[in-house]
Amino acid sequence: MKKVITGNQAVAYGVILSRVDVISAYPITPQTTIVEELSELIASGRLKTIFLKVESEHSAMAALIGASTGGVRCFTATSSHGLAYMHEMLHWASGARLPIVLVNVNRAIGPPWNIWSDQSDSLSQRDTGWIQLYCENNQEVLDTILQAYRIAESVKLPVMVVLDAYVLSHTSEAVEIPTMEEVDPFLPPYCPEYPIDTQEPMAFSVITTPEYFLEFRYKIQKAMEQVPEVAKKVDDEFRSRFSRGYGAIERYGKKEAEILLMTSGTVTGTSRIVIQKLIEKGVSVAGIKIKRFRPFPSEEIYEEIKGAKKLAVIDRNLSAGVGGIFAQELRASLYSRGERPQVFGFISGLGGRDITPELIEEAVRYTWEHPQPEEEILWLGLKK
Repeated sequence: MKKVITGNQAVAYGVILSRVDVISAYPITPQTTIVEELSELIASGRLKTIFLKVESEHSAMAALIGASTGGVRCFTATSSHGLAYMHEMLHWASGARLPIVLVNVNRAIGPPWNIWSDQSDSLSQRDTGWIQLYCENNQEVLDTILQAYRIAESVKLPVMVVLDAYVLSHTSEAVEIPTMEEVDPFLPPYCPEYPIDTQEPMAFSVITTPEYFLEFRYKIQKAMEQVPEVAKKVDDEFRSRFSRGYGAIERYGKKEAEILLMTSGTVTGTSRIVIQKLIEKGVSVAGIKIKRFRPFPSEEIYEEIKGAKKLAVIDRNLSAGVGGIFAQELRASLYSRGERPQVFGFISGLGGRDITPELIEEAVRYTWEHPQPEEEILWLGLKK
């Protein structure tokens, strides 16, 4: 079935098709319509799911930690300051190895107060032990929800699915919605290894002395290292069933290009058009879309950038004092490589400002014309 729906509605359909048992929610713009849609379905009796109305985002995640420990499939959604308020509980969910799926609708962090899109909220949580997947369009949003549960329940780590505020969340696109009968073989019921059982009492997340704590973190790291292989298998199976797949990254444009442009989220959609036009004008350029940010796809990227002389990164985020986070991660991943391209780190689109085709072309042309960046941070569209 194909319907014209918003990104937030695509999330809701993904949750329904995943047969989620417990949803906890606290409203915050621009994710509110996700949980509104789900709560209306539950209230009408069309969706048999427990819906927990909590008093804060911190409580929303805390409630899911309890539910997931109990052995059921869980979901919540948030944005911006709501995600920041969850911070303590995000660590708890990953540390307890709980396969919770959270949708974050990217929204700027204030002050100044701003309800529009940039990635600083989700990327500020990059060290909490959550897998992070970024979406380009509404179809990818729905599909990624389904894949996220398979990945989370395979490696026993939580997954954050991320989409741009308004550009996706409140904008309608045609989305192919599979049936429950089609999804069920792909996403079977969740069967936890250690559910709470009153007949077999166990202790969960108790205090751990220095004697053992290191090993807990070691196991989380080893689980993260399993993600690339697990996610590829999940994506391959999804592609075979539904004729759609995404991978950790995607390269598009000229096969052998001197310049590469790295983007994530909805900027990629605009970049595809710009790159094609530049190729037609004789520019040797290709694009790389980053879908999986955590764990960072270092090997996948390195295989795709071999032969390129320069790599431009457009970040819709800022780590103050360093620059764009994707550019920073890329430089770190390439540091030990013998052969690596010059990285040009651009920042634009903060607080919902449009990243226009003209700005994207400006980034590519600057990279083309300069042997190396003149500054550590290259700002696109800055009002001077």
